[in-house]
Amino acid sequence: MLPEQENPVTPVIEARSLTKRYGDVTAVDGIDFAVRSGESFGLLGPNGAGKSTAMRMIGGVSQRSSGELSIMGLDPDGKGPEVRAHLGVVPQQDNLDEELTVRDNLIVYGRYFGLPFSYLRPKAWELLEFAQLTEKADVRVDDLSGGMKRRLVIARALVNDPKILLLDEPTTGLDPQARHTLWDRLFRLKERGTTLVLTTHYMDEAEQLCDRLIVVDHGRIMAEGSPSSLIREHSSREVLEVRFGAQRNEEVARQLERELPGRTTPADRPLVERIESLPDRVLVYAHEGEAALEAVTGLGLAPITSLVRRSSLEDVFLTLTGRSLIE
Repeated sequence: MLPEQENPVTPVIEARSLTKRYGDVTAVDGIDFAVRSGESFGLLGPNGAGKSTAMRMIGGVSQRSSGELSIMGLDPDGKGPEVRAHLGVVPQQDNLDEELTVRDNLIVYGRYFGLPFSYLRPKAWELLEFAQLTEKADVRVDDLSGGMKRRLVIARALVNDPKILLLDEPTTGLDPQARHTLWDRLFRLKERGTTLVLTTHYMDEAEQLCDRLIVVDHGRIMAEGSPSSLIREHSSREVLEVRFGAQRNEEVARQLERELPGRTTPADRPLVERIESLPDRVLVYAHEGEAALEAVTGLGLAPITSLVRRSSLEDVFLTLTGRSLIE
């Protein structure tokens, strides 16, 4: 059974001045966002940015301190059970019953929703096929790999045919192959019309999965838009990464900041937009990375390694906050 389609113009999730405080600590600080039906929406930020707190409020398991929040037209603070009936939740940590088999985890979870066995037995097989776990149906969860457990958690979250799937750090701790397999399952859900809301601190994951996202830091929204629009707005076309050794990077960055600004490319563009010094490398933000590298070597500087690449969401975050997204 495919999820019922909602009006794509009307947000299925809408937050206005959403705030959550724990004593003197403000975890979510007056944020505004809206999620349309059928889109994949991301909350991107470092650990402790407020992403998981926002997800708990959306899921109706944590009450907001102030502001407004609507899920499918319902207030989760007053209509928690009704809201949760429309949601599937993939928590940050796997919370499967490891003593049960893979199939029984799905059936037992479905009983929490009051779903009958006549529905759950065929539904369990459908979800196991979707998660590529049919051959593991009678295996205890304790014997599954990390990637298999995450796929099972997602399958379990779909047992009630939710209209909205909340995923909190869905691929943390997985190897690259398992991450890509999980991404494929999420793409398939989106194609079926399920609205996806996910938190992540992996930039490549956000670029792969999200139609739109908000960048959150210290409980506040730093930027909002599609991955490509955020990169265009907040970073250069290309980035030159050069390494001179941990003892020289900062010194070289200061020299580049003195020497390179003001220079232009043959197309009369600024050669360098910004220079960022990190402990292990120097980032030179430029429209043409190769031209920037020529300018660096023209100063008599010989980097140990150099790399020219397209800008990414990590560069957006560095521009907005001045520190690495991965903590």
